[in-house]
Amino acid sequence: MTTPVLELVDVHVQFHTREAGLFSRHRLHALTGIDLWINHGETVGVVGESGCGKSTLARVLVGLQAPTSGLVRLRGDDLSTMTAKTRRQAIGSTVGMIYQDPSTALNPRLSVSAILSDPLEVHHRGSRAQRSARVRELMSLVGLPSSLAEVFPGQLSGGQRQRVAIGRALALDPEIVIADEPTSALDVSVRAQILSLLLDLKERLGLAMVFISHDIQTVQRVADRVVTMYLGRIVEEAPCTAIPEGIRHPYTQALFSATPSILHPADPIELVGPMPSPVHPPSGCPFRTRCWRATDLCAESIPDAVADINSPQHNYRCYYPVEPRSLTG
Repeated sequence: MTTPVLELVDVHVQFHTREAGLFSRHRLHALTGIDLWINHGETVGVVGESGCGKSTLARVLVGLQAPTSGLVRLRGDDLSTMTAKTRRQAIGSTVGMIYQDPSTALNPRLSVSAILSDPLEVHHRGSRAQRSARVRELMSLVGLPSSLAEVFPGQLSGGQRQRVAIGRALALDPEIVIADEPTSALDVSVRAQILSLLLDLKERLGLAMVFISHDIQTVQRVADRVVTMYLGRIVEEAPCTAIPEGIRHPYTQALFSATPSILHPADPIELVGPMPSPVHPPSGCPFRTRCWRATDLCAESIPDAVADINSPQHNYRCYYPVEPRSLTG
C-alpha cells in the first residue's frame, strides 16, 4: 500500500470549559479515538449533524488544532516531531483549506489578486512576475475573469467569493484540499456550479479531498468513501457504492432518510431528543440515547469496529446493525 497523504491515528481533542460556577471546570470531548486516512487522489466525505465534530476534524487536518493525544501524519511524517517552522511549511505546501463562508474567510481589505498571491508571498514562491502569472492562472482555473483581479470581496457575488477561496486553497499546488461545507452558505442555484468546479479540479489536478457536509446525498455524489461522525466519534465508514443499500449503522440510515431522493425514496426517521452534551457523553455507544434499536447492552461499552462481510473496507460500530438493503428501519 502507498503511504496516505494524510493520516490520523487515535486522535483525541478535548477542551476545558466551565458549565456552572467560576471554579467548575469540565472537559469537552470534541474528538474521540479518530482513525482516518486519505490516500492520494481520493475523496473522503465526512457527514454528521452540527456539533458532531466535523469542523474540529477539519482544523486538525489543516494543523490549526493540535490533538490532545494521538498522531497526525503528513505523507508518513509525524507532525508532532517537527519544529513549528517545518510544520507550517509542510502543511502550507501540502494541504489547502476551503472554509464554509467565503464572506468571512476572505480579507475584505484585499483585492482578489492580493488574496490569491498572499500564500505565494508567505511561502516565498517565485518572483513578483511569477506570482502575478500564477494569480492569472488561478483565476482562469476557477472560472473568474481577469477583469475581477483588482475587485474586493464585497463587490463579488457569493459564488465568485467561493471561487476566490478555492483559488487561494490551490495557490501552492497542494496534494489535498479540506473543504468544510463549501456550499452551505451559497444560494441553491450556485451550489451545483461550485460542486461541479470542485469535481473538475479534483480530476484535472489529481487532488485528494476531504469533503465535509451535513448532507449525505451531496457527499455521496462527490466522495469515494463516506465517514459518519456522531458526538466526536466515527461510527461508520463505507465506500459510496455501499450507500444506501448497504448502510449498517442506524445513525447513517437516519441521515440518509432525512434527505430522500427520487432514486432512493425513504420515510424520514425521526431522531427523538437532542444530541447529548460532549461535556457529559453517555456511557457505551454515544448514539444509544436516540437510537430505536438500543438495549441495555449499548449502555455498557462502546462497540468495536466491525468489518462488513461483503466489503472489508466497510466498517461500523453497532451491536444491532441495520440489515443491508433496509431503508426504513
